[in-house]
Amino acid sequence: MSTASHRNVDLVVAALTTGGADPSRIARLQVLPDAVTTAAAAAAALHVEVGQIANSLVFEMSGGAPLLVLTSGAHRVDTGKVAAILGVERVRRASPEFVRAATGQAIGGVAPVGHPAPLRTLVDRALAAFDEVWAAGGIAHAVFPTTFDELVAVTGGEPADVA
Repeated sequence: MSTASHRNVDLVVAALTTGGADPSRIARLQVLPDAVTTAAAAAAALHVEVGQIANSLVFEMSGGAPLLVLTSGAHRVDTGKVAAILGVERVRRASPEFVRAATGQAIGGVAPVGHPAPLRTLVDRALAAFDEVWAAGGIAHAVFPTTFDELVAVTGGEPADVA
């Protein structure tokens, strides 16, 4: 599968490019032979630590607005903590249909960017501990390298302690 063969990957590459991501990192986007729908699977395929995987998790805030949380693969998001950070009543895991409507992407391949409209985004400060992290590229087979600072910049995200 070539990276140009899937619309979601093309949208991610375009968003990274217009967002000012490092072209040398964008060029390292990989389409893997097998889907990597978990942080553990992605880390094993890339030979990196699980904490270096930036999971893109979509939540539904009270009121129905989507929230994207980019969290270290070594963490579980504390929804109560996230709700308190945002000053909302509650945050809950979104359904697959809600995720696809908000991102245009399926669970297991949701990228930090390339969505139909920008999403409010929190970026787990734990990702800053690594020189390089890896994120999904819009489909379950695609991944790309990035950095904590770059994720904050390209998503317009807010650094936060989410675990």
